[in-house]
Amino acid sequence: MSTSENTMEFDGDPLRELDSSKEFAELRLTSMGNLGDAIADFENGTIQVFGGIVGELVKVRIYRYKRRRKDMVSGMVSDVIDPSPHRVDSPCSYFGFCSGCQWQHISYEHQLTLKRDTVRNAFNDYPSLSDVVISNTHPAPTSFNYRNHARFTVRFGGQLGFSNRITRRFVRIDECMLMDSKINEFLSQLQEEASETTNLSVRVGINTGHYLIQPKLSNPNLNFDTGQKWYTENMLNREFRVASPSFFQVNTKQAEFMINLVGDRLNLNGEEILVDAYAGVGVFASLLSDRVRKVIAIEESQAAVKDALFGLHDLKNIYYLEGKTEEVLKELEDQVDVIILDPPRTGCHPDAIDSVIASKANKIAYVSCDPPSLARDLSMLVDGGYTVENVSPIDMFPQTYHTECVATLSLG
Repeated sequence: MSTSENTMEFDGDPLRELDSSKEFAELRLTSMGNLGDAIADFENGTIQVFGGIVGELVKVRIYRYKRRRKDMVSGMVSDVIDPSPHRVDSPCSYFGFCSGCQWQHISYEHQLTLKRDTVRNAFNDYPSLSDVVISNTHPAPTSFNYRNHARFTVRFGGQLGFSNRITRRFVRIDECMLMDSKINEFLSQLQEEASETTNLSVRVGINTGHYLIQPKLSNPNLNFDTGQKWYTENMLNREFRVASPSFFQVNTKQAEFMINLVGDRLNLNGEEILVDAYAGVGVFASLLSDRVRKVIAIEESQAAVKDALFGLHDLKNIYYLEGKTEEVLKELEDQVDVIILDPPRTGCHPDAIDSVIASKANKIAYVSCDPPSLARDLSMLVDGGYTVENVSPIDMFPQTYHTECVATLSLG
């Protein structure tokens, strides 16, 4: 970003040449959108603007395009006329060209505030949640180089990079500031050497050094193996096997904090029967098993169940059930005391919520990466007789708008 007497030039517009042929508008940014972009009034509606901060006056490059036969319009900040006090220089040369980070131009302290506000705004849509206290966002120990998983697009003779969400243009990336250093080491060696595929996944164990690269590449120039079926990661002194299709949190250090937070909030006494719904490879099930009498883990991914059974063979009080949570939960015969819900971004199936309410479990911990679906599900649980005790946003994804939350509830 360069500074002139009255304006700040924002380097995020990937098509700055031939400005005379482009469409621009001077806009005041009024609120935040659901993709981390700022919103401004535009024409007969509003427009989402990448690279802005609420309150700023900016010059915006306008993009008009079609998605699924529907006319769309988006914007990217080209110049900042009246900057926010929360604006900082992005340290990444790809910021704006690559849309993977939405908030590198925002101070980290303000990112944490915005994430808490995102949760609050989602809760405001439900009167039953209007009085819920939301904690300040727990910061990450590091705001860069935290990701243990990268999914690269491969184009143009084996170049690795990402596709811009707005322009749809491919951007070659030689180093990603969000990725762990080992992923960036692989990236430098894979660059221009992976033309046999169009997508490449690299996953690493932050605490083990193990890795997985998929798909398998036949290029003889590579001096390391690819095509691994799984890798291992160690969390809180326990090793987990993670297959290529299995879910695992991308921020290992924050995940460890979150696991301890859930355990502390549930205040377990060793006598409970705990259901770990959407259990994945068994992180919560295994790490909390010594605090309860019995764990019933439910997971529909066959790959994740195999990973869990491989790594949990020494824990005799964990029982894994393969199937959809909404189908398995209602068939349980045990009197459940505690339930952990950690669903995908879309939240819980309504039948799963009904089964949770019918179980009359005394305590619930709900882990979510999507505040709107979290708010929707919590409102249903409140209507079913539960009380939300606390909600804690956790910054699992610094430099992006994504927000992780842990909510705990009690019956009555």
